[in-house]
Amino acid sequence: MRRILKTYFVSGLAVFVPLALAVYVFVWIMNFAESLLGKYIKPLFLEYYDFYFWGMGIIILVVVILLCGFIVAQYLGKVVHQVAERMLVRVPILGTIYPAFKEISRFLFREHAAGIQKVVMIQWPRPGVYAIAFLTSRVSENIAVAAGRPLCNVMIPTVPNPLTGFVVMVPEEEITPLPISIEDAVKIIVSGGVINGTDPLKPEPPDGPLAV
Repeated sequence: MRRILKTYFVSGLAVFVPLALAVYVFVWIMNFAESLLGKYIKPLFLEYYDFYFWGMGIIILVVVILLCGFIVAQYLGKVVHQVAERMLVRVPILGTIYPAFKEISRFLFREHAAGIQKVVMIQWPRPGVYAIAFLTSRVSENIAVAAGRPLCNVMIPTVPNPLTGFVVMVPEEEITPLPISIEDAVKIIVSGGVINGTDPLKPEPPDGPLAV
């Protein structure tokens, strides 16, 4: 009886934990998005229109984001955006924080523009052990000349946060391109290798030394 209950409990955890975490994160994101503008516009709507409902902050935030995207897509908007960025980077503290958050944003929402060219595999941290990495660029010519061979900048992401990791310079001939998308690579990294392939609900069965 105890073994049966243990089996049911473990099976229930396997279903409940990822579902609960997904719902928790989703609710947290929604509440965070609502609070960004909601705490400012709620008093105004209640004072002037005598009504407000949860989610209005999210709706207005989406409209603001779409409006920003539309403005930046226009020539004049691009010029204004560039001027505003130049002013921001000159402000103490903000000039240090803004570029970092900008790169994170580009990584999340515009992966190709962020400089990631492809998913690759390199031997790390020692020969015979392989790691998934992101090829970002070729090293500058002066560094390649100093090394005496062509090198590429490669980012090795860490688990479970692929936004952090190590940047190493790897010889071109030691880099192996992988036929997977950046999204699939991030899934593998975040899941700690549990998820393999394109279907997030079907981890690939183990083979080799893990086969049973």
